[in-house]
Amino acid sequence: MHDERQRIEERVQRLHDQRIKGAIYAATVPFEVEAWQAPGEPVSFEEAAAAPYAPFAMDTPWGPPWGTTWFRMRGQIPAEWAGKRVEAVIDLGFIGDWPGNQAEALVHRTDGTPLKAVNPLNQYVPIANPATGGEQIDYLVEAASNPDILADNFSKTTPMGDVLTAGDKPLYTFQRADLAVLDEEVFHLDLDVQVLRELMLELGEHDPRRHEIAHALDRAMDLLDLDDISGSAAEVREALKPVLSKPANASAHTVSGVGHAHIDSAWLWPIRETKRKTSRTFSNVTALADEYEDFIFACSQAQQYEWVRDNYPQVWARIQESVKKGQWAPVGGMWVEADGNLPGGEAVARQFIHGKRFFIEHFGVETKGVWLPDSFGYTAAYPQLAKLAGNEWFLTQKISWNQTNKFPHHTFWWEGIDGTRIFTHFPPVDTYNARFSGEEMSRAVRNYQEKGGATRSLAPFGWGDGGGGPTREIMERARRLADLEGSPKVVVEHPDDFFAKAREEYPDAPVWVGELYLELHRATYTSQARTKQGNRRSEHKLREAELWATTAALHAPGYTYPYEKLDRLWKTVLLHQFHDILPGSSIAWVHREAEAEYARVAEELEALTAEAVAALGGGGSRVFNTSPYDRAEVVRTAEGATLVAVPASGSAPLVAAAPAQPVTVAGRVLDNGLVRVELADDGTLASVRDLKANREVLADAGNLLRLHTDLPNYWDAWDVDKHYKNRYTDLLDASEITVVAQDPLVGAIRVVRSFGNGSTITQTITLRAGSPRVDFETDIDWHEAEKFLKAGFPLDIRAPHSSAEIAYGHIQRPTHTNTSWEAARFEVSGHRWVHIGEPGYGVAVINDSTYGHDVSRTVREDGGTTTTVRLSLVRAPRIPDPEADQGRHRFTYALLPGATIEDAVAEGYALNLPLRVADAAGAPEPVVSVDGEGLTVEAVKLADDRSGDVVVRLYESRGGRAQGVLRAGFPLAGAKVTDLLERPLADEHVEVVDGGVVVELRPFQVLTLRLARA
Repeated sequence: MHDERQRIEERVQRLHDQRIKGAIYAATVPFEVEAWQAPGEPVSFEEAAAAPYAPFAMDTPWGPPWGTTWFRMRGQIPAEWAGKRVEAVIDLGFIGDWPGNQAEALVHRTDGTPLKAVNPLNQYVPIANPATGGEQIDYLVEAASNPDILADNFSKTTPMGDVLTAGDKPLYTFQRADLAVLDEEVFHLDLDVQVLRELMLELGEHDPRRHEIAHALDRAMDLLDLDDISGSAAEVREALKPVLSKPANASAHTVSGVGHAHIDSAWLWPIRETKRKTSRTFSNVTALADEYEDFIFACSQAQQYEWVRDNYPQVWARIQESVKKGQWAPVGGMWVEADGNLPGGEAVARQFIHGKRFFIEHFGVETKGVWLPDSFGYTAAYPQLAKLAGNEWFLTQKISWNQTNKFPHHTFWWEGIDGTRIFTHFPPVDTYNARFSGEEMSRAVRNYQEKGGATRSLAPFGWGDGGGGPTREIMERARRLADLEGSPKVVVEHPDDFFAKAREEYPDAPVWVGELYLELHRATYTSQARTKQGNRRSEHKLREAELWATTAALHAPGYTYPYEKLDRLWKTVLLHQFHDILPGSSIAWVHREAEAEYARVAEELEALTAEAVAALGGGGSRVFNTSPYDRAEVVRTAEGATLVAVPASGSAPLVAAAPAQPVTVAGRVLDNGLVRVELADDGTLASVRDLKANREVLADAGNLLRLHTDLPNYWDAWDVDKHYKNRYTDLLDASEITVVAQDPLVGAIRVVRSFGNGSTITQTITLRAGSPRVDFETDIDWHEAEKFLKAGFPLDIRAPHSSAEIAYGHIQRPTHTNTSWEAARFEVSGHRWVHIGEPGYGVAVINDSTYGHDVSRTVREDGGTTTTVRLSLVRAPRIPDPEADQGRHRFTYALLPGATIEDAVAEGYALNLPLRVADAAGAPEPVVSVDGEGLTVEAVKLADDRSGDVVVRLYESRGGRAQGVLRAGFPLAGAKVTDLLERPLADEHVEVVDGGVVVELRPFQVLTLRLARA
């Protein structure tokens, strides 16, 4: 037989694209359209319905950036359409090939009932099936003219990322608003041909099935009457039935399709637009559920549900009904799909607590899995925290974006830092916006790395980010691929069902230990520094407010614990941990609002803490310590400096503790008897001498500020590529080196540097009595573009690994680059500290608001090893926010010589939780205290059920076993171990002896105790 593949393939493509698709709608009549441009921000339906409308013609430009235009569409179904399937078809002037991040609209009846959205790949609204003819149709359509921030493929900066700079030129040209008859036979023919053609093109050229499909399509096209597509469609479909009905191979891979619409809670649009995106997509989903009984939709992010509940009650009611019918599956159990690295341990716990509780309260559903397809790497604390929240499985997708190494598994057990394992899946389809194309299905099978051990994978399907979610076309593809020779088998099912089957067939799946590091998007540890600082400070202020509110509730008559306020403030902070807000990868509008929200949160939390402390009674200055570690620290007030000893989670009078050796300042040398710090002529650290250990800490100039050129290959706010290291300027010119504090308790030297495009850095290097910690209080006025600022400490330590704090523990990473996996970790994340150590000696670098850092090593000519820790301070990407990070930044980092891991933990808390001085006559014992090394209390609060029980969450922080006793500062009636949601765990018990709770923890174990008051 002659090879006619090219002729057939080209023929089928042309007939499909140019003839069949155009015949899906058999007849159309235009709507009569009027328009009203809403001024400013979006308005309610009631206001829009009462507005004055003016005639509007097709092919007319509309929609300023971030504007809202309401269209009134009126029409009448022709009498001759009786018995036919009638729809509205609306094309707002959709552009490009990405269905999100552009124009979208929600169609309402005149009584305000939302019907369905229209999106680029989902332009229809069902009207009647069958129509009776003569029906009057009257719609109000709320259309959002969101700009395409991805225009020019992220190659150019744009002012469109903020309503303040976007201008008012119309963005779109309205193309179509019609009543139309859907020709169902042509509609199905279109999908028959698409599915077969795509399958054919994925099969090997020597595969008989490919040739069978090709010739079947060729023969079918002979039956297509080009002058009467509708009239011949049934005959063509009949001819294709034999080739469409051949069953899949017995060993075919199974793809579990799960309807999905990944909607970023903010990204290239502000939060206010996400509220509308969710209503539009969820309207589509509930409409599709009515049409397809086998449709199942998985949706995460409780925050988005709450927005719909509060703003679109009719859509909310439809969601509730779909959940009851089993077609809508709440998943994920988190408040938002948060960044996977940067939130603190307690914040990750609260993501689960607030998310899971929302689904339980509103749907009676306890989610079983963690749904995080799009975060930029995942902390090794997740397995334990997920399990403690009652989860059984974990799903991610983003690791498929690795630059260097292909992740070796798709189904595996993920083991966290404490040894907890959770069953994990990583879909080989490599997208969370699948549409069941032939290419996707072929990729899923080709990619799948568990062949021979397992036979199934998951594919989330549907258009995300405002694209409207799953469509009927995708559902029809799934039906055709359910059992089709040459393709994997597709079954639409609940993700819980997929994970149950996958675990049953593959119980001995391989194990991955430690973090899931994404070899991409490493700059998200640093971009938009003020947003990150707002998160860090909010987390600690929440801890502080809860601790002192609990103290006041236990001991101050008349004080009322602020449940509602704390709940609301936690949810605000959790929202801003979303994986495009906290990482700094959103437009300017998002980060402008985030900074304002963090300022408001800080103000409210400061007031709550002050109120709680004041409730304890006035009568003299006391110092309050929110840290879980005892502290002896210098406190500065208007009256002067005092060295005060304060117990963990407690308070003490503002009275001098036992005297410490005073600080001396001689020229450029600071000395407190523990550490001697010498500045060089250029303001860098020439020497840091640990006097107690009698050793030099530095191998070269310390606190070296290095400015790198920083232009990644792509994704400016997200990425820092390895070549950034090759071009840099060391900031060595100091315009000022001045002693600014010189008293027995505090010595400080200020160094000022100017550089670049008018930027300045002012650093106050401070040494205090009684502490080896050297602080670098930093004030940056930043005006650079495409630059990356690092602060480096070359340490005279031979360290095989670095240790960096993560959520509820720390992780060790090799300092060498023996393998490509280690070399790819040239920029990593950590929380409050990084520790470098060799047997007998260590140094920690501590910070109060940064996350990114790098650690490298070199062997010197003298045979010693230099291990260099460099903190990433600030970047200057220009896409998607052209003004990212411009302006003032104030933060502190510190060098802690002679530090153990426990020292690093304690000083990390101390730097992030400054001592508080307040008027108080006296203070009760701390709510809880702990005897036992390595036992660290992270949260103290009242139980959420308002029973009055005290909830304490603690963890083992050193990485070893810990034993001790937790004592309550109130009469204790009993103690129970609970999950994160404060529900007692039946198989976990603790012993209460002499009024204390006996605690024994494995390395990094997190324990939640519920303490009943006598």
